[in-house]
Amino acid sequence: MLTPEQIPLSLYIHLPWCVQKCPYCDFNSHEMKNHLPETLYVDALLDELDSHLALINRRPLISIFFGGGTPSLFSAQSVERILNGVSQRMTLTHALEITLEANPGTVDQARFAGFRSAGVNRLSLGIQSLQNDKLATLGRIHDKDQACRAIDFARSAGFDNLNVDLMYGLPHQTTQDALQDIQTALSFQPQHFSWYQLTIEPNTLFYHQRPPLPADDTLWEMQLAGQQLLKAGGFHQYEVSAYAQTQRECVHNRNYWEFGDYLGIGAGAHSKITAGKQVKRFSQVKHPKDYLEKAKRHQQILTEVGEKELIFEFMLNALRLTAGVTMASFSERTGVSLQAISAQLALAQKRGLLCVDNGRLYASELGMRFLNDLVAIFLD
Repeated sequence: MLTPEQIPLSLYIHLPWCVQKCPYCDFNSHEMKNHLPETLYVDALLDELDSHLALINRRPLISIFFGGGTPSLFSAQSVERILNGVSQRMTLTHALEITLEANPGTVDQARFAGFRSAGVNRLSLGIQSLQNDKLATLGRIHDKDQACRAIDFARSAGFDNLNVDLMYGLPHQTTQDALQDIQTALSFQPQHFSWYQLTIEPNTLFYHQRPPLPADDTLWEMQLAGQQLLKAGGFHQYEVSAYAQTQRECVHNRNYWEFGDYLGIGAGAHSKITAGKQVKRFSQVKHPKDYLEKAKRHQQILTEVGEKELIFEFMLNALRLTAGVTMASFSERTGVSLQAISAQLALAQKRGLLCVDNGRLYASELGMRFLNDLVAIFLD
């Protein structure tokens, strides 16, 4: 197993408020009722970060990611204060990737310029669709024109590393609808696409009031046609739902998929940290009101991840990557011998779901299509 210092470390910062809750969203997000307690929340974030510094021990960061919720509801001044606080407390690598998620309905030219000036160098726009009827069904607060303006604002503010979030398999969506979204987004020349299927999750409005979704055959047709269109547009698929131009893959998300370490701060944030020869996890209280109370914020308990859980979680992440990972990285990141999973590897290969080639583990074409079945083999 690698030492903690040899394992890449990312920082995730959760900003949990939204204008309104989308009917498909199961993230830890909360509607903004009156006003954002920005100052108090930033104070709490930096206080929590202070409490983790001994565990991190000056390990350098390779990425920072502001997720939510809707991080773009926060002011550029608050984002800058957070980033300044991080830089004073942690070691930053050169060319650090700093991503902020933004909702097209909550931004303007000045706000984007402020984020860029604060140090954010990668923007992820939660567009979801570029058709107004689909956006209304999804409960989004923006329309197509606002989404297009947001992209223009981002470009004018100096962002040259832009991700566009799009969904397919939407209620009443046809394959042509899905392709039209991609074609329109391609015309803006983003560097990265997150293109993923709408799934109905428990504890969402769509789960209790299920909308009419496309048939499985239509979903498969959408997926294949969309992948071909993105490839023709110069984007290579490097993960189940991630497509990038050359050298524009998301550093932060790759670190998750490659089973690197990450420190999460903010309401409901999760952390995975290698300490000595153990992998430890902890999570924060979910509700922002609780998080703002120092006593509740400091109740986190480190728990060691067991061997079976390590094996499953490594495969759950690594096999999402189209190129997979090196066989050596399994033991380096988990501390578990490859011999311990020899039977599962053999079974996955026998079923045609897994390839072991040139020192790498990766899902076959069939394995990518039935990824849940492949990963489930490593549950035993």
